Amino acid sequence: MIYLRYIAVLGFLGLPVAITYAATDDDTYLAGYAAGVLKQSLNLDMRSLVVLNGVVTLPGNSLNTGDRAKAVQLLSQIPGVTSVKIAEATDRQFVNESSKSARVPADETVSTHELIALPTGLLPTGHLFKPLLADPRWAHFSAAYRNYQSNNYDGRDIASVSFGETIPFYRSNFGKSSVQWEAGIQAGVFSDFNLDAPSSDLINTDFVVSAYSSLRAGRFSSFGRVYHQSSHLGDEFLLSKIGTKFQRVNLSYEGVDLKLSYEFPYGIRLYGGGEGLFDREPSALKIWSAQYGIEFRSPWRLKWASMRPILGADIKNHEENHWNYDVSAKAGVEFENLQVLGRKLQILAEYYNGFSPSGQFYKDKVEYIGLGAHYLF
Repeated sequence: MIYLRYIAVLGFLGLPVAITYAATDDDTYLAGYAAGVLKQSLNLDMRSLVVLNGVVTLPGNSLNTGDRAKAVQLLSQIPGVTSVKIAEATDRQFVNESSKSARVPADETVSTHELIALPTGLLPTGHLFKPLLADPRWAHFSAAYRNYQSNNYDGRDIASVSFGETIPFYRSNFGKSSVQWEAGIQAGVFSDFNLDAPSSDLINTDFVVSAYSSLRAGRFSSFGRVYHQSSHLGDEFLLSKIGTKFQRVNLSYEGVDLKLSYEFPYGIRLYGGGEGLFDREPSALKIWSAQYGIEFRSPWRLKWASMRPILGADIKNHEENHWNYDVSAKAGVEFENLQVLGRKLQILAEYYNGFSPSGQFYKDKVEYIGLGAHYLF
């Protein structure tokens, strides 16, 4: 039965492979609308602006410093616009004069983003703080196969699934500036199944729920939250441990964490932060941990497909485990034309070496390689 559930999850994640979004007409309309707004409000002739999947990109060399923040704020308020970017574009662009829109060819790129603005108000689209690609506990929808080099779970073939989302409730600008903030909730469920067991036993499920706030100012962004996590072992797994020396730990705690991020040109991003725990069970659980990493989202799309390479490395150090390194690395491709609610399909190979991120196994050293499908913004 569990195989059917796992296959169903994979089928859900792969559903958009059979779906293509005919967004050309909407983009053409938005390009004309955006060009008209800039002409009327700022007397700017922007026939070379780019609109792709609701993202408006303005050429930086056509705007002076005083007009940039105003243009970003005006365009971000247009219904249907998911974000606004001011960028230095490559020399070659295909310009559609009739629709006043431009498309960057598949082998071209936008080299540097200077200002990014997202729609404001209640339940806005997008996120000010981009998801962490390699963080094994970032809330999102995913399904992965992992082969463990150790046998901690009485099986080395593990299916890991996650269900979750980051939902902004409200977003606004600070005054008339281009600096934006948002507040919302983030929640996720993370489960591991032992594929080597006869009934593919559920091993462990972690539940995480939080209230968060984030901020973006140009390439800088931050993400802070207050969260709760609780972990629960599967019934079949517990039954298999009857008569053994296995000891169950009722792991539950609240925490506060803060992450800071800076996006460099050409798709490079660095981030770092830390967290502290309170209301801990077991009470002896140590409080502090640090997290940092690097990501690369290629600005170059592959010539033969609508996808781009991405990779990331995430490192955590926990006081509980004597500040040893927990290293998570993922690399693969992100599909530009396979989206669900603005989330893009990613196929990622992964490697992990460190103490287990799964619930009460936090004292167990594990190493695995895997392959998964992910939906991330």
